[in-house]
Amino acid sequence: DYTQFLDPTGLQGARIGVARNFFGFHERVDALMEDAVDEMRRHGATIIDTVDIPTGDQLWEFEGEVLYYEFKADLNAYLAERGTNVAARSLQELIEFNNQNRDTEMPYFGQELFITAAEKGPLTSPEYVTALQTAQRMARDEGIDAALQAHRLDAIVAPTGSPSWLIDLVVGDHFLGGFSSAAAVAGYPHITVPVGYVFGLPVGISFFAGAYSEPTLIKLAYAFEQATKVRQPPQFLATADLG
Repeated sequence: DYTQFLDPTGLQGARIGVARNFFGFHERVDALMEDAVDEMRRHGATIIDTVDIPTGDQLWEFEGEVLYYEFKADLNAYLAERGTNVAARSLQELIEFNNQNRDTEMPYFGQELFITAAEKGPLTSPEYVTALQTAQRMARDEGIDAALQAHRLDAIVAPTGSPSWLIDLVVGDHFLGGFSSAAAVAGYPHITVPVGYVFGLPVGISFFAGAYSEPTLIKLAYAFEQATKVRQPPQFLATADLG
């Protein structure tokens, strides 16, 4: 029962690090984060303002390799259980189905990620095992754990991502930056709550720490939400609010 950790005074006395190496991809997001850090400080948190996770921008090479291998293995396992009345029972059959129905299935984008994943071997492949071990070491021992221990932190904060991008069928998604990969690769808890809006588009702040830190993160994230009251009910706007 995690309701016991919903303490609106939970920021008092907490040691919170600010992962600055995940800033800098959007000026307005940075401004929202600065306000958030100031608010946490006003509510009694001790802010350690320059906490880097140096492996954060090095993970993709190994994380991406792991994702391709696991995507192929898990999708094949899932499709194999769907019975005989489905059009595709493996990733390769799915690729072939999409090719045969290209105008319907892929009018805007291709299936490059499917093709790359299909070329990977089984989860016993040395390349997969090495990539998994390397990614976890970088995300855990050399990443989040190292930062927490070096500064004696309860948690670290960073911008979750850019303002939610608009649907663009011409050039696709517009990822600018943010935090999520390190916690996901490490298998560590990560909570994101609203930190503000940019032209009506929501922006989140991430609270993350080491293994089994859920109680602490829930307490901190809840206290931040109660202190700021940033969240607004969804308005279901047709486009960004530029007025």
